[in-house]
Amino acid sequence: MLWVRLFLPFAGAYFLSYLYRTANAVIGPVLSKDLALGAGSLGLLTSAYFLAFAAAQLPLGMLLDRFGARRVESGLLLIAAAGAVIFALGQSVTALAIGRGLIGLGVSACLMAAFKAFSLWFPLDRQASLTGWIMTSGGLGALAASAPLEAALRFADWREIFFALAALTLTVAVWLFLSVPERHADHPPEPLSVQWKGVKTVFASAHFWRLVPLGLTLTGGFMAVQSLWSISWLMQVNAYDRMTAADHLAGMSVAMLISYVLIGLLATGLARRGIRPVMLLAGGLGLSLLTLALIATEGTNRSYLLWVAYGSFSSFGTLAYSQAAAGFPVALSGRANTAFNLMVFVGAFGVQWGLGVLIDGLQAQGQSLAMAHRNAFLSLLGAQLAAYAWFCISSRRGR
Repeated sequence: MLWVRLFLPFAGAYFLSYLYRTANAVIGPVLSKDLALGAGSLGLLTSAYFLAFAAAQLPLGMLLDRFGARRVESGLLLIAAAGAVIFALGQSVTALAIGRGLIGLGVSACLMAAFKAFSLWFPLDRQASLTGWIMTSGGLGALAASAPLEAALRFADWREIFFALAALTLTVAVWLFLSVPERHADHPPEPLSVQWKGVKTVFASAHFWRLVPLGLTLTGGFMAVQSLWSISWLMQVNAYDRMTAADHLAGMSVAMLISYVLIGLLATGLARRGIRPVMLLAGGLGLSLLTLALIATEGTNRSYLLWVAYGSFSSFGTLAYSQAAAGFPVALSGRANTAFNLMVFVGAFGVQWGLGVLIDGLQAQGQSLAMAHRNAFLSLLGAQLAAYAWFCISSRRGR
């Protein structure tokens, strides 16, 4: 059955991608204790994933067009497996950052390769549902990196867990290479010079830059918070133990998962009723800003509900990808998506490392660890509000 042979290997790969992305949120406090890491060092080594992931995005589109999703993704997953081994063996921040960076590079194709394969094998009217389901597999990976990972840490240390993840990644790479059928586009790949010209067209577009600040600060910022600083906030500000904090992260991941499923099932029907995807994007991200503001200023009374709401509303940021591509001809849609993905992961890297540096700096000025976290989150919220205002104002001007 084509769906089983093609969809499930890509879903397994994207599950691993999201698990790797989010794992340090739970493992971070253990790393800090074992290796005596400050917030800045923890933010840097964790964000190495995002930096390597971002660096791969522009050449990735050309590689997928030239060599196909099957060969590109299975090959890159071997790099991710090697990175997991290096991370498991690492004794210093440098070694851990190298391993984490190789993991980011290795899983950089997981979503875009799936989109490429779906475009070749399935009709256009199935694309929205397939996108929803592949995002669901990522949501399951985020869920696995919360309470289940915390439970695993009771029976194995973080090094053993990463050795197991390396073996699982190798297995998925082989599965994907042997299972996914080969199919090439109806037309030959464009020359590299033509492809780069298309990339320049994307970056020169006002439409693209209308969305970029959202990707940098809101979508990228959410990734940074979810994959590291959420657990740190819950433990340092709310004074929860690691298990309770992981339960909050699990609730946020379940909310993300449900939102992705609902977006996949309902977005097309809502558009037919006049509720366009750009309206869902603006509404969802507006509510995510509200929930982050409440998280940053509230006490502990409603923390679980707020984090669940934050995960749910932030999931609407995925609609920015289709909005970015919608402003270009179909031939440029892949490069528009990878270009936007580049900006999202640059933002995730910058926010994740920047929050750590800011927390360390505020502590050096005499603030408590809890207050430093609160002020760092408020700084992120300010940048996100500015990006959201830019999006709303520029959208009105572009009508």
